[in-house]
Amino acid sequence: MIALGAMASVCLFLVTAYFVILFVIGIGAVMLPIVTKAVRWLCNASRRTAGRSGVPVAVPYRPEPKEFEKDIVGWIRRCKWILTDPASWRDLLWLLLNSVVGMIGFLPAAILYYVLEGLALAGGLWRPVLQARGSGREYFFVPVQGSPSALLAAVAAVALFFAWMWVSPPILKAHAYFTRFLLGPTERAVLATRVRHLAETRSGALDAAAAELRRIERDLHDGAQARLVSLGMTLGAVERHLDSNSDEARRLLLDARASSVSALRELRDLVRGIHPPVLAERGLADALRALGLASPLQVEVTVDIPGQPAPPLESAVYFSVSELLTNALKYSGADHVEVAAWHDDGVLHTRVTDDGRGGADASKGTGLHGIRRRLATFDGTLDISSPPGGPTVIKMEIPCVLSSPKTSSS
Repeated sequence: MIALGAMASVCLFLVTAYFVILFVIGIGAVMLPIVTKAVRWLCNASRRTAGRSGVPVAVPYRPEPKEFEKDIVGWIRRCKWILTDPASWRDLLWLLLNSVVGMIGFLPAAILYYVLEGLALAGGLWRPVLQARGSGREYFFVPVQGSPSALLAAVAAVALFFAWMWVSPPILKAHAYFTRFLLGPTERAVLATRVRHLAETRSGALDAAAAELRRIERDLHDGAQARLVSLGMTLGAVERHLDSNSDEARRLLLDARASSVSALRELRDLVRGIHPPVLAERGLADALRALGLASPLQVEVTVDIPGQPAPPLESAVYFSVSELLTNALKYSGADHVEVAAWHDDGVLHTRVTDDGRGGADASKGTGLHGIRRRLATFDGTLDISSPPGGPTVIKMEIPCVLSSPKTSSS
């Protein structure tokens, strides 16, 4: 792969440099975006190869503008976006240097070829070679022209194979570090990406907070407020009938008491939707277990959190798991759900697995997308694995530091 990348680097560097020069003089704008796609494809392939060698390389390109005009002006804007991205020039430098550095990839390939040649000679290829040439084929300076020398070639090939296994990983890793040095994001690019991420999550958090305030206002207006207004009107009617019709006044008082109970229940439900009492009183572990007990599904909850996350983070995890259990009940046709939460290496992990029909996709609905936005506020991630037929495995990870454990009241 490295050797093929080196050969491709030579071609793409020459082609890209050619069209960049033509663009400078005004006639290379047509081909530059097309060539850039090929360059970035090769660079991304090298990043993936480096990642498989244990050296992850992030993609540093600036985000592409949402829309370009479908005319020459839009094409020129696309070229400007490419040429003003520092990562494009680093790609070009990598192509130039990789055409030389990447040649080290031929060394493992050549060693492996020589190993296979030795095994082939030892396996009997020496006979037709001896008949055709009149002398044996040399392998490690030993002419292979009989069974003893063939056995010696086999031993040498096996020894060389073990040498290949010992030499190849360091070569691949060295090339991976070279790739990360040139194709990885710079500190400035990392900072710009971080600022962009914070701006997006801040906007999402503000939108979510505004939507939550509208929901609270709507629930108060349509629920508890309406019942309290009705309660006031009922008490007014009681006052009018208190002297003239005591039976009617008693009936109205019973209605008023029922309305007050309903209003209190709705207020409690509203408060529970803002911050559940079980979460505030008993902590995240018991709150998740309470969600499992309240669900009609068979929910198995396993929690290993030796401490207490920050309250906003607890709420995010609680409501995310609640949403996932609701989705499993409504859409997946699941019978059994497993919820696991644990803290490891400064990250709070949560995994929800159901045995439903699968097919969950964050792009097809607002529920999973809303969970992803909620977690992004805390730099968290949401990973979805839901093949058709199931099972659905949804993993959430949020960086956090635990405080002292919350003492349970039970």
